[in-house]
Amino acid sequence: MAETIHTIQSILDLETLEHNLFRGRSPSTAWQRVFGGQVIAQALVASQRTVGDDRHVHSLHGYFMLPGDPSIPIIYEVERLRDGGSFTTRRVTAIQHGKAIFSLESSFQVDEPGFEHQAPMPADVPGPDELLGQKELIERYGDVMPPEVQNFWRRERPIMLKPVILEHYTSRDKLAPVQHNWVKFREDVPNDRAVRTALLAYLSDLTLLDTSTFAHGRAVFDRDLQVASLDHAMWFHRDDPLDDWLLFTQDSPWAGGARGFTRGALYTRDGTLIASVAQEGLVRVRTKQK
Repeated sequence: MAETIHTIQSILDLETLEHNLFRGRSPSTAWQRVFGGQVIAQALVASQRTVGDDRHVHSLHGYFMLPGDPSIPIIYEVERLRDGGSFTTRRVTAIQHGKAIFSLESSFQVDEPGFEHQAPMPADVPGPDELLGQKELIERYGDVMPPEVQNFWRRERPIMLKPVILEHYTSRDKLAPVQHNWVKFREDVPNDRAVRTALLAYLSDLTLLDTSTFAHGRAVFDRDLQVASLDHAMWFHRDDPLDDWLLFTQDSPWAGGARGFTRGALYTRDGTLIASVAQEGLVRVRTKQK
């Protein structure tokens, strides 16, 4: 069964156990580990629960330490680091089996005016209405896609994806480490700013690590690669209703030391920059056992 936006919202509705202590669950899926975007979003919700309604998250920085086990709950412990006149800072530790699997620091600010500028959305990117959806991609290009890629596109998910550059999924040529994806939630998003920012954090982990493999003619689906997110940072620039397609632009300016670094930006259809993302991940070629 497809994981709907309502399922995500229920997953983000953490159970309060005690002062500064919360419990989250994972959806019933065949995934062997918890989706990184889920842990980021749940940790953000835990921190939001300890902050006044007049302050909204403007940045978060997290580290993945262990893969999450989707079969058991995740405990989120919040530390109230600072409550200032304009800014509030929180630290969250996600725990399973008595060990920390993820840590997050987030900063909240009251809304206030200031200087404004933004980088423009990339030019000449076709709109979502001109691109193929998941089912159309399989129907048209399934015969040239590796089985692992086909499985990725066949998987029902609460977020619709429309890739702009199809060669990443149909070719093993060495390509520029850049990709653009239009993304959209399948169902209506509530009129709640805290929920919207958590949902935006949820989708911010999509396809980032993939981008760092393109320059090498590889993909995260390759069985001889060990890939995992190591850290994740996000900056929230503007509130958005999340009721339309967003362009998720990504580029990887560097890879080395068995790690890949990727930057991302989320734009509305009219070119407004609403969030920026950066992530480093493990991209290790497995050594063959003799």
